[in-house]
Order: sequence, then C-alpha cells, then structure tokens
Amino acid sequence: MKLTGLAAAVCGMLWGQAAAPNPGRPTDRPAPELVAKLKTGPPLPYSMDANWPQMPKGYNFGECSGVDVDKQGNVWVFNRGHWPVIEFDRHGKFLQAWSQETFPVKSAHGLRVAPDGNLWCVDVDGHVIFKVSPEGRILMILGNRQGVPGNNDAQDAFNRPTNVAFRANGNLYVSDGYVNSRVIEFTPDGYFVRQWGKKGTGDGEFNLVHDVQVDSRGRVYVADRTNERVQVFDENGRFLARWNDIGAPWGLYYAPKEQAIYMCDGRYDRILKLNLEGQVLGVLSAYGKAPGKVDYAHSISVDPEDGAIYTVEIKTWRVQKWVRK
Repeated sequence: MKLTGLAAAVCGMLWGQAAAPNPGRPTDRPAPELVAKLKTGPPLPYSMDANWPQMPKGYNFGECSGVDVDKQGNVWVFNRGHWPVIEFDRHGKFLQAWSQETFPVKSAHGLRVAPDGNLWCVDVDGHVIFKVSPEGRILMILGNRQGVPGNNDAQDAFNRPTNVAFRANGNLYVSDGYVNSRVIEFTPDGYFVRQWGKKGTGDGEFNLVHDVQVDSRGRVYVADRTNERVQVFDENGRFLARWNDIGAPWGLYYAPKEQAIYMCDGRYDRILKLNLEGQVLGVLSAYGKAPGKVDYAHSISVDPEDGAIYTVEIKTWRVQKWVRK
C-alpha cells in the first residue's frame, strides 16, 4: 500500500519518536554535602555477618524489598526473583522457598509476620495484599482483583500499597502508597475501619506512604518517604508529631525491648536508630556496593532475641545481617 505524503511524514515522525534512545538518568544518589546536613549520631556497634545467608546452588534473589523475623527467629525475605519468598533460620540456613509459579505476585514490596505467625505480603504492582500461612497457603487477599487499583477514597482497593503493621486488638494498618496517600485500618477479617491522609506536605498529608509501624502505646509511625519525614499519629489517626531532617524513611521497625525505631534511609544510604521522640541515637553504614555498605536499603527488621538487624536492598539484590559487636 502506498502512503500519501502526509501519512508518510506522520509515520516517519512516529518512528523517529519510537526509535529515540532513552537518555538515561543522572547520578542516582545525593551529594555528600547533602548527607552531611542530616541529623546524625554515634556509630551503631554492629558489624555485617559475611556468612549470612547460605543460599542453595543455583538460587539467587531478585531485587529485595521486604524482610521480617518471626517468633522462632526465622527470617523471611520478600524479593522480585523467581523465588519471591525465602525463609532462613537466624544462622542463615535455608529452610524453604516459594516459587513464582505457586505464589504469583506481580512485584514484591513489604512483608510482615503477624503475631499469629501468618505472613502479610504486599504486591505493589498488583495492588493487593496477601495473607499467607507459613506453609505458603493463601488465606486472604485484601484489595480489588490483582492488577486493579483503587482511588484514595476506595474502602476495598489500593493503588500501589507498600506495607502493613498490626494493632494490639488484631486490626492492621496498610500504608497506601505510591499513588494513593493514606493509611487504612482493617479488621483481621478484612473489613474497613477507617483511613486518614491525602497528597500534600501539611500535617497528616503524605507524599509516598512507604511504611507503617505501631508501638506498645498504640502510636502509629508513618514513613512519609518523598516528604523526607516520619509522621506520628494516635491509633485513630490524630496527628501528634513529625520528625524532620533525619533523611528519607523507606523502612521502619519498632523494637519494643529498646523502645526505639530502626529506620533504613534508601535515599541517603544509611541505617538509623531513633528514640520515640525522633532523636537520632546512632547511625550505621553508608553508600556502597560491597558487603557492609548499602544501596537503596528498602526495608528493615530486628531480631527481638539477639538484636540483630536485617536490611534488604533493591539495587544490590541482597539481604544483610548486622550483629552487635
């Protein structure tokens, strides 16, 4: 078929647009002088365990996005590889893995172990959250159909959710998320209770709700990632405080024995320990690709028995264990 001059010109223009190379991104980490302006503290007394974990032959992680420790001290890693969920004991011994065929998440994000031992796994691109038994049986799915997002007012759907946390009464909070800008509370049976938050920079407003935690008093700590702050609320969503100038909170973990919040900062590449007023108690690690350094640290967990810290990273496809010296 012969194209007219106009049609040929349009096709040529579209072809040129399609064929244009991706210009790529600039350097994807802050300059050292920006890192130097953040609140800091003394070095945390930890070292990286180079022998953790022990992976079977032929196994690799993908981008590692979620991690948590269960009551037995076993460590669950959520990642974007062929084996999205992998379990290790605290010594790094491989225990089990669930394949992409048996647990078909679109893109792994947060993972938390509930007080009853079941796992809650967030599928960020699928806009759903799976409740899964430790044996890998799917017990519940929160959200719309996998792949179908909801808006900021939807009571039964998310738009790129990120993680969950648990209230003492058994309810759970969901941080939602990359597109929506809110925290939602559900009963253990999956019924909507309440929500708070919208896009913005004011108190109670969010720009990328990336994690959520609850302390023993019922206070809710929300990682407001792009606004680079942690916001604190009561259990019903009433604003209490904000923590500024501590970096970009990507992952939060409440350690009840220490009455502290551990935070991984994926933008400025460091791990922080903070008291419950937001003061920095210590800092660990810095940017790098080698073991013992971090690059896009995405989530964090702490072993309640021995205080070991576990961090997972996006760019380096790894989980690291940090032990007290």
